[in-house]
Amino acid sequence: MTVLVFDIETVPDIELGRDVLGLEGLSDSQIAKAMFAHARQHGGSEFLPHEQHRIVAISCVLRRGDTLKVWSLGDLESDERELVTRFFEGIDRYTPTLVSWNGGGFDLPVLHYRALKHRVVARRYWENGGEDQSFRFNNYLSRYHERHTDLMDVLSGFQPRAKASLSDMAYLLGLPGKLGFSGDKVWGAYADGNLEGIRRYCETDVLNTWLVYLRYQLMRGHIDATELASEEARVRELLSSSSEPHFKEFLAAWPPQSA
Repeated sequence: MTVLVFDIETVPDIELGRDVLGLEGLSDSQIAKAMFAHARQHGGSEFLPHEQHRIVAISCVLRRGDTLKVWSLGDLESDERELVTRFFEGIDRYTPTLVSWNGGGFDLPVLHYRALKHRVVARRYWENGGEDQSFRFNNYLSRYHERHTDLMDVLSGFQPRAKASLSDMAYLLGLPGKLGFSGDKVWGAYADGNLEGIRRYCETDVLNTWLVYLRYQLMRGHIDATELASEEARVRELLSSSSEPHFKEFLAAWPPQSA
């Protein structure tokens, strides 16, 4: 089976905020501040409505055959349309099992809106059995199907009051967690020109999610303890063979006795 763990990082859609709030003549930072204030005034927090997010990073873990890969789509020069296109092209190519943490509640709705904006075709993703009968009872769109497994949703028993953060779940399982970065720091990092740091943070998030998914598969009896150890060793080998500083930091924060 091919598994694709994914996560997105976003910043305020300044262009949309300028139009929605009527803020012509203000700087990007001023508009972002106004968008956060408007969200706080109307929703009780600075978390923006889904349609006001612009994607600046999409990171993935791909487990396919004998390979394991961790990377961010595109490069530092890629625009949003390219990132969204690459994501859905990957689904068209591999038809993977998608795995996320709160992907059903945040990442996928944002991807829907941005794909709509950029006229991105995602035929395989939107298949529901009309052309491929295998999707009739297992597709990417249904909350209770496994072709997309939102771990936060599933592990909470689909109960909003029982949902946990990825950070807390990582610490519960002895995983590295956020390593000093968090989603609320993304806009500041982006404003400072640190897109590389955002992509690295996103990659550590998908690593945490993949390791939680492996434990979930053990709990379900889909893999045994030996297979879990083998998969975790594969992750360690990938991290140790990389020169990327965030991978080295992740490995150092994940001592063998926690695995």
